[in-house]
Amino acid sequence: MNRIISSIQPHSNVPAPVDKGFFRDDTAQLVDQIAKSLVDNPQQVLVTMVNGENTTVLELKVAKEDLGKVIGKQGRTAQAMRTLLSAISSKSRKHMVLEIVE
Repeated sequence: MNRIISSIQPHSNVPAPVDKGFFRDDTAQLVDQIAKSLVDNPQQVLVTMVNGENTTVLELKVAKEDLGKVIGKQGRTAQAMRTLLSAISSKSRKHMVLEIVE
């Protein structure tokens, strides 16, 4: 068994550990891409980040007629995006909040 383990070489293309600042721009891009794929007017999607000490607020603005598509039935689509943000924020140890703004 030890011979098998010792013969395994580490991969040179394995990504380095992610620092805490990695998620800021990538998270906004993720929310942006999700929202653009849901709406009829993707050019009107705007995601802004407001960084606080322990919390980052992502404000999502869409066209008024696309608001229901982003929220979803009974808020399920918005809740799914918030669940993704929660999973991402657990890695960065900074709470992230998604606000959908009219």
